[in-house]
Amino acid sequence: MNKESVYQFTVQRLNGTETNLLDYKGKVLLIVNIASECGFTPQLKELENLYKVHEGDDFEILAFPSNDFGGQEPLEGAAISTFCEVNFGVSFPVFDKIRVRGAYAHPLYKFLSDKKLNGSVGASPRWNFHKYLINKDGELVDFFYPFTKPSSSRINKKINKLLNSTPL
Repeated sequence: MNKESVYQFTVQRLNGTETNLLDYKGKVLLIVNIASECGFTPQLKELENLYKVHEGDDFEILAFPSNDFGGQEPLEGAAISTFCEVNFGVSFPVFDKIRVRGAYAHPLYKFLSDKKLNGSVGASPRWNFHKYLINKDGELVDFFYPFTKPSSSRINKKINKLLNSTPL
């Protein structure tokens, strides 16, 4: 089965500009749905630490705020960006608030959640801070539940393995 890639999707930044995920071709991506009022919100600091560890590597974290779980993302637009920067020093890209599950899920998250679409994983987010790992070819290769911290050896080993591989 030919795997599709995340490069077919366009997403919107908090400032309203559109970004084609093709811009991240050749990079390992960790895609995370975030929320400002979640018990897992302190993971934003761990995500930032992970981002800094791999600064200069072909690695990006892409964060997507979502209000899908317990109404834990009441903020909008610039307020989300300010919250992430002021409270956790976030410097990785944070995109516009989207839905990540159900009939109204953003097409990127429909793709990430459905094995028939992505050819690899069938796991939709069950809560905030669900993480998807994308290889340098834009293919979904793994996922991590919210309770798996960004500092975990499991995540770090997989990222390092992907960073040391050569894209097709």
